[in-house]
Amino acid sequence: MPTEKLLQLLKEITEEKIPFNKLIGMKIETLDLDKIGIRFEMRPELVGNFTRGNLHGGVISSVLDVTGGMVAWTGIMKKMEGQSFDEISERFNKIGTIDIRVDYLRPGLGEYFIATGSTLRTGNKVSVTRMELHNDKGILIAVGTGTYVVG
Repeated sequence: MPTEKLLQLLKEITEEKIPFNKLIGMKIETLDLDKIGIRFEMRPELVGNFTRGNLHGGVISSVLDVTGGMVAWTGIMKKMEGQSFDEISERFNKIGTIDIRVDYLRPGLGEYFIATGSTLRTGNKVSVTRMELHNDKGILIAVGTGTYVVG
């Protein structure tokens, strides 16, 4: 299966098949083997501190985790290029979060937010990723490092 079809499947799964992602309102803005961008709008349901009106820390960590998982997924796609759809999808079924660290740098204030991620290393068993969350003004809100089982 060509890479574009696999990326479209990843987008569909992330946006439509995972109820929690839909609840937050995650939309894939950028998706290729080297770049991922997930956008979501600020809504009253996502507020963590009602006096300041900023984004809940759990929403931040959840979006960074999804971003890191997608980065791990694309890392596996790169490593398995040329293999069959069944082989690749079997590997995808094994992806899961081992550990995630989130550093909250500023209050989550903004009209919308964009999470991006990159691979630090993808091996045969584990992928380590780096994620960032920026607000609509480009201000860095939080960073994360995630470790994912991939095999």
